[in-house]
Amino acid sequence: MSQAEMQIVAYSCHYCAYAAADLAGVLRLSYPAAIRIVEVPCTGRLDVLEVLHAFEHGADGVMVAGCLEGDCHFQAGNLNARRRVARVKELITAVGLEPERIEMFNLSSAMGRQFADYAVKMTQQTASLGPSPLRAASGRVSRTGAGGDGLGTRREGSGDVGPSTQKTPAAHQERQR
Repeated sequence: MSQAEMQIVAYSCHYCAYAAADLAGVLRLSYPAAIRIVEVPCTGRLDVLEVLHAFEHGADGVMVAGCLEGDCHFQAGNLNARRRVARVKELITAVGLEPERIEMFNLSSAMGRQFADYAVKMTQQTASLGPSPLRAASGRVSRTGAGGDGLGTRREGSGDVGPSTQKTPAAHQERQR
């Protein structure tokens, strides 16, 4: 499976991991195009069902990137997220997916290089597992960035057109200028 075909959803904390991804862009560090960043207020707000929804709709992997442990802006949000990631690992294993398809990473907003490194690590790990068996069941997914399946993608032929509501660090950076 090529990186262009792969879908990895990166749920990223607004205060730390999303800012680290933005910093990676400012530093002109590259990370794989398979990474689809979804900004969340705090990884502690990420629900198990939302992550399972990403897998159900064709994600090959999920990367949860939150604040450094002990530095969460919402006190224990990243610790709650780590417990939820462990629960998702159990659930996807029960349905026949590899638990390595989801990982949690902790970053500060100044760790742009580490964000890029974690993105590469997650992409390599996911590529070694091959495409998700759920992807075929969910239908072919197009990487247009328009539409609403929660992955920043749309189904081909869905007629779903228009700008994506998903913010990306680059788009966010353009609005700041």
